[in-house]
Amino acid sequence: MRILSAVLAGLVLAGCSAQGTRAVSLVITNGQVVTMDGARRVLPSGGVAVEGDHIVAVESSAELAQHFRAAQTIDAAGGIIMPGLINTHTHAPMVLYRGLADDLALMDWLQQYIFPAEAKTVSPAFVRTGTRLAALEMIQSGTTTFADMYYFESDIATVTAEAGLRGVLGQTVIQFPVADAKTPQEALARAERFITAFKGHALITPAVAPHALYTLDGPTLQASRALSVKYDVPMLIHMAETEAETQTAKERGASSAVAYLDSLGVLGKGVIGAHGVWVSADDMAVLKAKQVGVAHNPASNMKLASGVAPVPAYLASGVALGLGTDGAASSNDLDMFTAMRLAALLHKVASKDPRAVPAKAVVEMATRGGAKALGLDGVTGSLEPGKRADVIVVGVKGARQTPLYDPLSHLAYVASGADVQDTVVNGQVLMRDRKVLTLNEGAVLADARAASEAVRAAVAKR
Repeated sequence: MRILSAVLAGLVLAGCSAQGTRAVSLVITNGQVVTMDGARRVLPSGGVAVEGDHIVAVESSAELAQHFRAAQTIDAAGGIIMPGLINTHTHAPMVLYRGLADDLALMDWLQQYIFPAEAKTVSPAFVRTGTRLAALEMIQSGTTTFADMYYFESDIATVTAEAGLRGVLGQTVIQFPVADAKTPQEALARAERFITAFKGHALITPAVAPHALYTLDGPTLQASRALSVKYDVPMLIHMAETEAETQTAKERGASSAVAYLDSLGVLGKGVIGAHGVWVSADDMAVLKAKQVGVAHNPASNMKLASGVAPVPAYLASGVALGLGTDGAASSNDLDMFTAMRLAALLHKVASKDPRAVPAKAVVEMATRGGAKALGLDGVTGSLEPGKRADVIVVGVKGARQTPLYDPLSHLAYVASGADVQDTVVNGQVLMRDRKVLTLNEGAVLADARAASEAVRAAVAKR
């Protein structure tokens, strides 16, 4: 029925040839539209018109039929049409370590399991396989933009672009030898080559990604920031994730992780700090003044017992705050709807205030807020004319979604990635009626299962 409705809607629009109608490449119509625009409008029945890679109109369904004729039409069938979700922190290839080691503190998890497994398994082919699996999961669950930190980032960028996703992708710099660099200097050189290869790409924003203050010395952190400034690209870094990180900062003569990074001169516009759990009011003031974006990762922070980020205070302060899943090795999935629900619930119980971090706040963090944190607020994060056409349709017809009084409530507290019906990035339809068009799902899953056997064997030899 949904496909038939889409065909009929396309015929109606295609036949709408009266003077004044405009030919466009795509119309998504007949849904409740959560625009996340400046007025945060919600249209009870409407959609978007797309020409090429950008949105040209956000109007009621009747107005769309009157003003546009489309080469392709998606009938949202009463679903929710909204901006694509923005995952501000992950490690895409680490989906291949999903469930490898659970119920551990961060440093035990990293040092006893993840770093050793990576040393034995990470390669360009492994990274490409993992990124395809992550891309498949993200397309299926409505993520259209993600920020990444990992090794062989040029391979991640190539796969990301082939899948049609938008990415802010950071080449990792770390102090000890890893698969793609034996020294920090080699990692920085690799990062520079990556940046020059992809800068100006339609979908890929290259970045440099110094891992964290506890895995890098001060001069390397400063060199990483200098590289990002030289090329005017983002710098991604783990920041104030654990109490142990705060202790490391104190051992280096600073009161906190943020204070230490600030003392090095590495904080500024274009820096995105992942986690931001252990921060003071003074730290928050520094982050706001320096225009640092923060990625909140409730799932991994809870699972690793890293702490509770002061999200209500971030929101009140005006710090650019986005939402992330972290890598699936620590959060176990890349579903941003799960991240929204956890963020909303975690901060209510932590503050003992049911009004803390309401539904509209987490939807904002997952869309417009994430775009601002990543420096992409002029590009994506809302449905507005002139912005890139990054759009998803969320189905709401099942028993679990019935009745529906408030679409924002459903997005925060009811929806899951499995409810996403259609995913569009940069005007290209990546998934239609749950069928991913840019990846061969069977081949992706088969390759991932084969790679998991290599991981299993590597871990068994420890």
